Amino acid sequence: MQRPAPAPADSTRAIHHGESFAEGTGTVMPPIYATSTFAHGNPEGFDYTRSGNPNFRILEGVLASVEHCEHATVFGSGVSAITAIASGLRQGDLVLCEENLYGCTVRLFEQVFAKFGVRTQWVDFTAPSAAETIAASQPAMVWLESPTNPLLKVIDLEAVCAAAKAADVPVVVDNTFATALVQRPLELGATLSLTSTTKYINGHSDALGGAVCTDDPSWYQKMVFAQKALGLQPSPFDCWLITRGIKTLPLRLKQQMANAAALADHLANHPQVSWVRYPHRSDHPQQDVALKQMRHGGAIVTIGINASRDQAYAVCKALRWFTMAESLGGVESLICHPATMTHAAVASEVKQKLGISDGLIRLSVGCEDVSDLIDDLDQALSQLQ
Repeated sequence: MQRPAPAPADSTRAIHHGESFAEGTGTVMPPIYATSTFAHGNPEGFDYTRSGNPNFRILEGVLASVEHCEHATVFGSGVSAITAIASGLRQGDLVLCEENLYGCTVRLFEQVFAKFGVRTQWVDFTAPSAAETIAASQPAMVWLESPTNPLLKVIDLEAVCAAAKAADVPVVVDNTFATALVQRPLELGATLSLTSTTKYINGHSDALGGAVCTDDPSWYQKMVFAQKALGLQPSPFDCWLITRGIKTLPLRLKQQMANAAALADHLANHPQVSWVRYPHRSDHPQQDVALKQMRHGGAIVTIGINASRDQAYAVCKALRWFTMAESLGGVESLICHPATMTHAAVASEVKQKLGISDGLIRLSVGCEDVSDLIDDLDQALSQLQ
């Protein structure tokens, strides 16, 4: 009796995309299907790229494989993926949101979906009372990030998902900072795992994309509908780039996480740095949870420096190897000043409540030589002396 083939590991899953829809050529890499429409009655059932394209299906297959789930749906950006999920809400629905969410997620809920009667309540999901809040509020949805942007709070996803399941409430987890190589929200009980594929999945800062993964067939159908009906689809070219990028995700992320851990340790002892946040460090407030649900510490480091807004901004601008820019997850290191960039639109009193101070800096650590990154940060921080 022939033994079944063992399940492939993540590095193998990321490289082998399966169907290329180019059987006649034997091409190893799929081509870009740069077409808006398809001949009626083709064997694969394609009709119009807004409602499906071979490059979409190829990338969706890889993402579902790496996430170890049944379904993946790709979108034109991370915000498009957020919009697709939120479009399934109804007037009067309440969404319990982690209070430290990505700024664009906050803006969508408060300035767009609020106009259609969707209500939000902001909750600290690291607090022990979070489970009681779910039971008492009876929300239509729970929306989480872990680690959060930019403070790297780590939420006990298994505990929150269990409380939500008891109340029959779906849970969305934005897994952009971690990716499925670090944690898999669906295995911890989440209904939907969302990621901006612009970031680590693509890894080269040259394409926009988003994806929603799920094991729930009804939510999968909602995502397919939103992709088509709301015009949230990506371009075939971006899907091709992201499919190419994900093949090196395990290699890139391994280097990035090693660099990030080393930088966090170095900065924790720097005289100009008042605190460091990195999930697997012993001084992280939720280290126990991070060690339980995250296989690695990730590649984002957040620090606080004793500096005014102008001084912190000047530090960001004084770097050679860290580019001051939005986004994260690429092979190149980036630095961000959240108070004036990702969370600039958040009210001052809210930023103060959340801890997004003028001296807070977020590092997206790349694949450069770590000694160069350390030297670069040291010379920039030295101007605060």
